Amino acid sequence: MIPSLFDYFAPSTLDETLLLLDQYGEDGKILAGGHSLIPAMRLRLAQPEKIIDIGALRPQLSYIKQNDNNIVIGAMTSYYEIETSTLLKETWPVLPEATSLIGDTQIRNWGTIGGSLVHADPSSDLPAVLLALGAELVLQSKAGGERLVPIEEFFVHIMTTSIEPNELLIEIRIPKPQGQKASYVKLANKASHYAVVGAAVVVSLNQGIIREIKIAFSGLAATPLRAEGVEEALKGQLPNDAIIAAACKECAAEVDALTDLHGSQEYRRAMAEVYAKRAIKAAISRNLSLIRL
Repeated sequence: MIPSLFDYFAPSTLDETLLLLDQYGEDGKILAGGHSLIPAMRLRLAQPEKIIDIGALRPQLSYIKQNDNNIVIGAMTSYYEIETSTLLKETWPVLPEATSLIGDTQIRNWGTIGGSLVHADPSSDLPAVLLALGAELVLQSKAGGERLVPIEEFFVHIMTTSIEPNELLIEIRIPKPQGQKASYVKLANKASHYAVVGAAVVVSLNQGIIREIKIAFSGLAATPLRAEGVEEALKGQLPNDAIIAAACKECAAEVDALTDLHGSQEYRRAMAEVYAKRAIKAAISRNLSLIRL
């Protein structure tokens, strides 16, 4: 199909972009990498009146660096830049690893982390990983300046976030690791490589005992979500196969799981248990190789 008619803008600065968002509000739609928006427009699932192409902002909003407390990633940073980042491989290697599972080479070269977050596809990989990592998102508007949003408050429903129509996601902040190790594993759709179900785990140990653990799912429900019951069951435990299996047993039984041609609710709930166990074991093995997994 052919997209509906729209006005096209290509601002060259952040200020100009924020001014356009302030002017057009809900009628405007940001175009970053375009891998999600353009197919939706071609099918007329999305029919924005104004397209604001922020491609010119890549030099300004594409970066991976660190400060005293955080690893910071610009919203226009491509998947490929994350996948190949030396800094991330040294601090949070789970991000390059998860990004390497996204799509194909063309998608990873052009798709952006900010676009993935704002599009909020429940089967995307990075939202769940960033949820487990405890990320914060920096949103900016012309009128209100910067607004810092914890990632657990960002995802509202399927492909819906708490970003305001006049705001732009400009940066992702991730706390530096303090001894934690992380993993992400998924059951991938063979065609699209999206997650049918994925699990991200961040864990820290103290003398082999789980001190802190965060577990987040992708593909399971309308938004990425934490497995808080499993987290509570594992805290303070000296993990082994039996303890992990018991904690994960029917961990998604009460979740309002997605259902589509790739998997029923029951299938996704069962796979959540399987992939939670795998991700937990992988993260723990990176902390303490002496544990038999």
